[in-house]
Amino acid sequence: MNEVDKKSKRIFIVEDDNDLAEMLRAYFRVQGYSVEVAARGQDAVTGISKEVPDVVVLDIRLPDIDGYEVCRQLRKARKTQNVPVIFLTEKREREDKLAGLELGAVDYITKPFDIQELRLRVRNALRRSQMSTLLNPVTGLPEGTLVREQLTQMLNQPSWGVVLAGIRGLNKFRDKFGFVAADDVSRAVTLMIANAVQESGNGNNFVGHTDSGDFVILTTSKNHQKLAERCMVRLHPSIQYFYPALERQRLHELPESERMTVYVAAVSSDQFQGGSIEELFQTLAKHRL
Repeated sequence: MNEVDKKSKRIFIVEDDNDLAEMLRAYFRVQGYSVEVAARGQDAVTGISKEVPDVVVLDIRLPDIDGYEVCRQLRKARKTQNVPVIFLTEKREREDKLAGLELGAVDYITKPFDIQELRLRVRNALRRSQMSTLLNPVTGLPEGTLVREQLTQMLNQPSWGVVLAGIRGLNKFRDKFGFVAADDVSRAVTLMIANAVQESGNGNNFVGHTDSGDFVILTTSKNHQKLAERCMVRLHPSIQYFYPALERQRLHELPESERMTVYVAAVSSDQFQGGSIEELFQTLAKHRL
């Protein structure tokens, strides 16, 4: 990784030993990284969720919640579920290592450690992460840099249409029914959106994910409304079938905030007065179906 790459990378260190935390902060800053530090687990979850770093170095023994629980909470949130985590701990038992790996940690280093070894493990975690960040690991669709590049190119065109589609309440669904069930929902929605795109008759549409995990479809100004309606027609009746049969029978009793709902919005170049991606999503929020 060259120096330019490192300067753009953020490390979040969770360590309650102040001397060690400051040593790691100083060391990695000299290496060219941007570094944030937290001494408590819950502070770490809040800080990481606010601005997701490129890698987390996480001590297991913390004064409030332990590192396992920090990792568990990060994995539950769509925004942070793929952030690379390296466990830093005094524990050496095989069961402890397995517990961390089962939670999705990418690496594990025990104290006392060689700082050069930790640096290399951080570098390797970042390299692996860079290789996997172009495609969503669940749906296989483009996300991150690829999507932003496509949106920028689209905004420079004289005529275009864009559809934003997603499922609200998926995090609560994941908390209740688990990651496997939630991933099945995401894959099913991907298939339904692909079918809606195919039915709309435009083979040049681009489909990817926004940073929030929603699906974004780039299409033509002529086709965007029809495509949005197709997405709604396919997704809305299907939501109930993602729930177990017993839960399905009482969905109508739950408030919208307690169940999954479909979100679809559409905007064309004729309706957009801005020039940035941020302004585009602000406009989309005003054009929900």
